[in-house]
Amino acid sequence: MLVDSPPEQRAETAPAPPTRRVTRALGLFVSAAILLAVAVASIAVGAKGLSVEQVWHGLFQDTGTYADVVVADRLSRTVLGLLAGAALGLSGAVLQALTRNPLADPGLLGINAGASAAVVTAITFFGVTSLRGYVWFAFLGAAAVGALVWFLGGSRGATPVRLALAGTAISAALYGYLQAVMITDDAALNKMRFWTVGSLSSATDSTILQVLPFLAVGTVLALALARPLNAVEMGDDTAKALGANLNRTRALAMLAAVVLCGAATAACGPIVFVGLMVPHIVRSFTGPDLRWILPYATILSPVLLLGSDVIGRIVARPAEIQVGIVTALIGGPVFILLVRRRRTAQL
Repeated sequence: MLVDSPPEQRAETAPAPPTRRVTRALGLFVSAAILLAVAVASIAVGAKGLSVEQVWHGLFQDTGTYADVVVADRLSRTVLGLLAGAALGLSGAVLQALTRNPLADPGLLGINAGASAAVVTAITFFGVTSLRGYVWFAFLGAAAVGALVWFLGGSRGATPVRLALAGTAISAALYGYLQAVMITDDAALNKMRFWTVGSLSSATDSTILQVLPFLAVGTVLALALARPLNAVEMGDDTAKALGANLNRTRALAMLAAVVLCGAATAACGPIVFVGLMVPHIVRSFTGPDLRWILPYATILSPVLLLGSDVIGRIVARPAEIQVGIVTALIGGPVFILLVRRRRTAQL
């Protein structure tokens, strides 16, 4: 079900006063500093306890055990967390604007379901066993579902309601297929069980290089859509009056969301709530202007993802809890709180 945007979000986005623009710009610098601190913690902290000196040696001097732990493991998963977190946050913000639903996330349009269904198909019917193979199947599955949702949602006549309904229906069908295959194939169940919870622990340089071009293209496209998506959020009539090309904007927004979320899901598995929570929270202090929401979501979403990954490594030492489980545990209560606050504000 779509949630209508409040009247102030449908109103035309007026230029912010100079003092507010300065405050927002300073906020971006503070957010970047927080992200840097979390990234350093992601490299320095892990299931295997290392001192600061050992971490330093692993990064810059040692070529033995410390380098294997710090560079091969932690540095790669930190870089992937930065990229995937930014992609999930951006895709969530774009979809919230596209559907005019501030509680939307990439799962609303079936992107996660498409990636998961493609991976289980690859495992069961094509014998794919490596993460390298998962990446391409997951991305193709996400892209195929995105295209199907766009077609069923009306293509050039697509509306937020049609897109959401098409995504929900396709997600339900794909998750039914997913469960049926895994129940009847123990090998697929065992291999999918790890991937579907969402994890950064399998990050490698190869995985990062495979998804990096898609993430770069999706990021540039999403940021370039900030101004036309501002018009789309105001409603179709207002957007047309402002000269926005609704069909082109929606098609490009769908493409950006699919590329970003598809690539992130392919590399890490389906990680929930990041694309919902961060853009929604950011909107509460930036206002409805996507020219600020998108950069903030790009910076703060990796903070949530990497922070959750660090927590998962600490609380279960010497083992670790996968990041997708931690974000779900954090995201569930936060989502309930957001819904309750929104309902209270509308009363």
